[in-house]
Amino acid sequence: MRRPSFASVFAYTVLSVLVVCPAALAATDLNTVIGNLELWLTGLLASLATVFLIVGAARYVMANGDPMRLEKAKSAISSAVIGYAFALFAPVLITIIQQVVG
Repeated sequence: MRRPSFASVFAYTVLSVLVVCPAALAATDLNTVIGNLELWLTGLLASLATVFLIVGAARYVMANGDPMRLEKAKSAISSAVIGYAFALFAPVLITIIQQVVG
């Protein structure tokens, strides 16, 4: 099975946020919209990373020493760590975008 690329996962995440939280787009000014999207995006990224961590941990426990299964488990856990890093730095990126936009 082919792993999805980072760009496709990121695009899907952003589109999901826009579909799930249309109230964020109903705000009257741009800073409120960006702030609302920041909260939703951070929460969604942290939730997705937690799912990857749980899947990776379950795979690791059920690997029974199989090197291929262990590698898949480690890959899921490292993806979770990357997801947590994105969730941590999403507010910083949003702040930079707010400074550029005004």
